Amino acid sequence: MAQEEENRWAPDPTPGIIDVVYNATNNEMVRTKTLTKNTIVQIDAAPFRQWYEAHYAKPLGRKKQAEKKYTEEEKAELPFLKKRSHKTQKKYDERQKTAFVDPAVEEQFVAGKLYACISSRPGKCGRSDGYILEGQELQFYVRKLRAKKGK
Repeated sequence: MAQEEENRWAPDPTPGIIDVVYNATNNEMVRTKTLTKNTIVQIDAAPFRQWYEAHYAKPLGRKKQAEKKYTEEEKAELPFLKKRSHKTQKKYDERQKTAFVDPAVEEQFVAGKLYACISSRPGKCGRSDGYILEGQELQFYVRKLRAKKGK
């Protein structure tokens, strides 16, 4: 069931589907891991984190950034710690003014897995397009998943 998926953040490496966690129509679709439209899946957060950090030059979903001291090798590797020209830094400063990530989504980045909804019909087109759950929609499905685990 290795299928491609695209999300609106558009990272370069395509994130993989880790697990099917919820389907409103039938629990058997979750058990058999069948991908259908509006299925809630867990996807890998690493490509989205890399894109966000490169685009906004801000850390995302990293534990205790303020306390950690970076070595020279890590500073060269992490995009939000690189030295930039004045013009480029000005561009990143403008982007950072509008950069906002929902705290619930940021918690998922720390865990390394994001909840996403498949918006295409994977069986028809051979790929699965979707979007990352945010806001009230994320809260709704997290409540549903907790209730399901409680049974």
